[in-house]
Amino acid sequence: MVLIGPALSVLTGIPVDPDAPHARQWLIDELAKPEYQAAKPSWFDLLAQAVKDWFASLTLPSASGAGNVFLIVAIVAVLALIVAAFLVFGVPRRARRTRTGTVLDADDGRTADRLRADAAAAAAAGRWSDAVVDRFRAIALALRERTVVTMMPGTTAHEVAERAAPVFPAHAGALRQAAAVFDAVRYLGRTGTADDYDTLTRLDDALRGSRPQLGPDADASALLAPR
Repeated sequence: MVLIGPALSVLTGIPVDPDAPHARQWLIDELAKPEYQAAKPSWFDLLAQAVKDWFASLTLPSASGAGNVFLIVAIVAVLALIVAAFLVFGVPRRARRTRTGTVLDADDGRTADRLRADAAAAAAAGRWSDAVVDRFRAIALALRERTVVTMMPGTTAHEVAERAAPVFPAHAGALRQAAAVFDAVRYLGRTGTADDYDTLTRLDDALRGSRPQLGPDADASALLAPR
């Protein structure tokens, strides 16, 4: 403000001694000129400076504080990786569980015949989901009782179908479809239907009336007439 008056005085030849309000207005008008506005920092400049200041703030004077800085940076890095993984691979789908759902519970001591009876009782009561689950379990357990397939508490429906398909090639497709229905009802929340139960019942009856096609190394007991 001190220089504006003398400068105008030199240019105009008229002595200028403005009061405070006039001097402030002259300064505002001067700074509003394009050459001054062009020199103002852009939003990118302000953002870059803010990031720079943040990194500078991570430098702590004490050695004990350095661990906190590295912890914060590590947490931020892990969160960034998690977000990137979701963006690239998407949210895990429940359908991936179909190959991990087990057929039998570890504490389920029912026989195949008992499972069939329980399935029939559930069907009579209109509890189709329970009927579907128990009927497939009866199919799987009957195959184990005939030593056609090896089955443990952790065996999945998909594994049962794949092991039984070569032994009953005429029913390979039906076995795989039955495993898919079991997984959908037991693990994916789909409601079983009367048609699902009827399909599994027909498959169970067909397998009970079929002789397994086993290789020369198979257990001889599996060659006996089906139960």
